[in-house]
Amino acid sequence: MGLAKEEARRLIDSLPAQATWDDIMYEFYVKKKLTVALEAAEQGKVVSHEKARKRLLSQ
Repeated sequence: MGLAKEEARRLIDSLPAQATWDDIMYEFYVKKKLTVALEAAEQGKVVSHEKARKRLLSQ
């Protein structure tokens, strides 16, 4: 079984029995976003808090 499929099963198993499709899809969405963000951070593709703040304030 593939790694993604195993992770999906673990994620679903961790949800309460009354979880809805929306709950499941939200958890998948958050998992994907966090995975992408952590990979970017590991690759050094980050912006300091100060630079981000300046960018937001200059708009």
